[in-house]
Amino acid sequence: MAENKITSYPKEKINILFLENISDVAVKNFNAAGYTNVKKINGALTEAELMAAIKNVHLLGIRSKTQITKKILDGAPKLQAIGCFCIGVNQVDLKAATKNGVAVFNAPYSNTRSVAELVIGASIMLIRKIIDKNKAAHEGVWLKEASGSYELRGKTLGIIGYGNIGKQVSVLAESLGMKVIFFDVETKLPLGNAEDRKTLKDVVKKADIVTLHVPELDSTKNLINKTTLRSFKKGAILINYARGEVVDQDALRKALLDGDIGGAAVDVFPVEPEKNGDHFESPLQGLSNVLLTPHIGGSTQEAQLNIGDDVSSKLFNYLEKGTSTGSHSIPELALPPREVTHRILHIHHNMPGVLSEINTQLSKNKINILGQYLKTNDAIGYVVLDVDKNLSKNASDLLRKVKGTIKVRILY
Repeated sequence: MAENKITSYPKEKINILFLENISDVAVKNFNAAGYTNVKKINGALTEAELMAAIKNVHLLGIRSKTQITKKILDGAPKLQAIGCFCIGVNQVDLKAATKNGVAVFNAPYSNTRSVAELVIGASIMLIRKIIDKNKAAHEGVWLKEASGSYELRGKTLGIIGYGNIGKQVSVLAESLGMKVIFFDVETKLPLGNAEDRKTLKDVVKKADIVTLHVPELDSTKNLINKTTLRSFKKGAILINYARGEVVDQDALRKALLDGDIGGAAVDVFPVEPEKNGDHFESPLQGLSNVLLTPHIGGSTQEAQLNIGDDVSSKLFNYLEKGTSTGSHSIPELALPPREVTHRILHIHHNMPGVLSEINTQLSKNKINILGQYLKTNDAIGYVVLDVDKNLSKNASDLLRKVKGTIKVRILY
């Protein structure tokens, strides 16, 4: 990862904090690039604990348990970027991150295979009634029977949310001889022989197995509820490896007990424990036709290695080059490195005249601009400038006084 450029801020003074047992590959990547102040904590931290720990942190790495609130972001003046070492960013207040000029990165593709394989595995376990047979065998009961057990081949898989994971599931399911139908709120190109359906109801009324792969939004909360469950094919299997709020678990429990739903596999829950060993409750506990797992869809060694590489690379490129590609808060920019130049990063509120004032201040200090990129979103603008000589302390202070400035960083 390392570049030959010498950063203006010494690497040994950059503080990096990784929480939730993030893959060691991320630590190794930064250590190899000369960053020695990397602290790794196995568990998540409460808001109060994180506020105390983050005051002098420049880069923060988290997974899905740590909640980054506005209060935390407002109390982290040195924070440059957050790396979410997972596929989602819903645990971060993105509005507050944008307002504070903090880049937020994640790894949207790195664990798709792990989740997709688990969906197929759970489908086989449930359609073959392996849970009941496993329980009986452990209790000394020989339950050898074919009644109620089926092959996946020839069955219809309904995918709700045809994104990265949904498409991977689609490919694996077809390779096993399944028919695939899907619904997505956006138009998606089907892979293989998968067929698009116009509504969620069109999918669930035809599918033998329904798997959910949608984000956590207001529009997806309780997407599967007592009304939608009535539209499911009798005895169908429901798999939720998406988000806990997507399924009304009380309604699902009733549908399972009534025999309307034949089985379920659930890996995500509306309320999840903060760490291993904590007490956990769900309305779905105690049902023999339900496979419950503790949010492990992406928890494989391969996925964690990929995520560690992906997110640490994005954090590194932002820290050393100003590259914001993949950020959910800072406008995406990737200005290629230039020889014999010095780079300045300027984040500001999206308002007229900022770029003009930046150029005026540099001109006053007789600094020539060799390259300049600007990109904005609704809230903020991000400018990357390459200049022909070092920025003086005076000029640096003047840029910080430009109206609307959120952050100025002299990169190298």
